[in-house]
This record gives sequence, C-alpha cells and structure tokens, in this order.
Amino acid sequence: MNMRKIALSAISIAFSVAVAAQSVPNGSVIYALPRTTVTLTVEAQYKVFTAGPYAQYAQKYLGYDAKRTSSTDCIITDITVTPYVEADPAERYAINLSEKVSSNFLQFCSQGLIVMSDSYTGRQTPFRFASQAGAESFIGKAPEGNLAGATTTLFRLVKSDTGFEKVGVQQSQVVEKSLEKKAEEAAKAIFNIRERKTQIITGDTDATFSGEALGAAVAELNRMEEEYLSLFYGITETSVQKVSFDIIPKNGVNKYTAFKIADGQGLVSAAAAQGRAVSIELTAENAGAVNASGAKASSGAVVNYRIPAVVLCRIVDSGKTLFETRFPVYQFGQTFSFPINTLLNK
Repeated sequence: MNMRKIALSAISIAFSVAVAAQSVPNGSVIYALPRTTVTLTVEAQYKVFTAGPYAQYAQKYLGYDAKRTSSTDCIITDITVTPYVEADPAERYAINLSEKVSSNFLQFCSQGLIVMSDSYTGRQTPFRFASQAGAESFIGKAPEGNLAGATTTLFRLVKSDTGFEKVGVQQSQVVEKSLEKKAEEAAKAIFNIRERKTQIITGDTDATFSGEALGAAVAELNRMEEEYLSLFYGITETSVQKVSFDIIPKNGVNKYTAFKIADGQGLVSAAAAQGRAVSIELTAENAGAVNASGAKASSGAVVNYRIPAVVLCRIVDSGKTLFETRFPVYQFGQTFSFPINTLLNK
C-alpha cells in the first residue's frame, strides 16, 4: 500500500469519528474542502528608555539638555505573510468510492483541489521580549555616595555673673545629600575622568601605560564615564520581539484586526483590551464568469471542490501601508462539483 492510501485510510478514520453523530454511512470516505489561513510573523524593535535621576541638571552642569520622561517605543522592522491551506471543518462531505475510483481520487486530492486533512505543523510560541529597565538601574552609580557629613551649631544657655549667655556647641551628623548636590558631584567626576583619559592618551602622567595596559585603562575610564553620564541622560535598552498571529478569513469580511501595539507590552493579540490596532485588508480580484457552453447536467454522485479567489493583501497601521502582497484564498472563491464517474478507471 502506497503512502497516499495510508494517509487516506488514517484521515478517513479521523473524520469518521468526528462526524459519527451525523449518521455517516459505513464505508464512506469523508473529505473536506480547503480553506486558507493567514499567519503574520511580525518582528519589532522594542526600546525602553528610563530617564536619568539627574536629568533636570544636565544643562546646568554638562551643557546639554536631557530627556526627563521615561518612554517605550515599538517599531515594526519586518513582517512575513504566509498563507496556509487546511481542511475547512464547516465544509465536509461523505462519499462512497469504489476500487475503480480510489486511486484517481487520491491523485485528484494530491493536486490540491480537494483537501483530506489540514497541513498545519505545530509552531512554537515565540519568546517575549526581555524585562524592561527601571530606576533600579541607577542604584550605586553616584560617584561619592548618597550620604554626606554635616556640622550643625546648636546653642545652649549658660549662667554667668551677668546673667545667661548663648554658648555655641557644634554637633556632627550624617544627612542625605540633595539631588542637585549629587548631580554636581557626578558632573565633576565626569570632567575628572575626561581629564585623566586625556593625560593617559597623551602621556602627560607619572604612570606609564603601553600596549594592552593603555587600552584597558582607557576602556575602564570610558565605562566609568558612560555610567555617570547615564545618571543625566538615562538608559536605553533595546530588544527584539518576534510574534506570530493567525487570521482565518471569512467570506464577505474584508478587514480584520491582525494585532495591536500596546504601550509597555509591544506586540499583543487583536483580543487585547488596549493598544493601537494594525489591520489586514483582503480585497478579492474580480473573477471572470464561468464558461458553461457544452456543459451537461450531471446525475448521480458528485464531488465538490473549491476554486480560490486571488486577493490583494495589505497590512495597514494608522492609515499607512506596511506590507502588500497577493495570494489565493479559498473561502473567497466558488464551490463547484463534478460527477464521480469522471474518475472511473478505464
């Protein structure tokens, strides 16, 4: 028994079980007409910007203003549209086949006009984007710490021969630095690093650096400078998000919400409560009329089949077309039939 007959036997059993409640005659072959599903594989660049805690002092101490509000951006970088053909569960038929037509019927199925089962192969759920950056990313980056020593002068009254006098008493305590004070210290550290880097590169220093030592020293100073600059100009983390969405077209419906872009989440499904909708539009091309000249009315058993309609597919985001292509959609086409005796072996 060849592979086609094996596949037919297995599929017939599966469909017989599925439609058992519909009193399908014993020995019947159950087949389904094809339908088209559309899978969108969307890749986006997800950017999370966390404003620096000293952003408001960037202009004052560094000479360049900084963005003060944290934000997230999701930019679509690639879209792949893949149409799949699968069995339409709403269009299943039972038919009795004799040995004379079984082989030809299998060949007819293999040409794609009639589909015995779906062609779906399981696809893994893609991994979501990495965790977002937060204010905790700046912890421990202040160059001189968060606390400072402060001396406070207190006064007490001391009795003397002339009465009571105020006597000053100094008391030392640890207090938290103001935000501006910490920003000032960070700016000084940045300028100090730049000065030291210049000295090392030009050789204007007591220490001698050469070869790998010179490169390592400059790299470490660059790292420290970027760390302190982030306190003013913030941190941007970029990740790639890749998600697939499935759409099942329905005859008479030309526009669907394919997915949404939500703040703080990126690409989400069309069912999400929030987000900017990205739609898919399917416009069927006009099909010519069927030429029925010479056709004769058939009698007896018939086999149903579908001829798909070719559609223009557009992916639209806020009125802007992101992607456009063409492919056939069976649901938008027409269903015809032919007599089963045309498959008889001669």
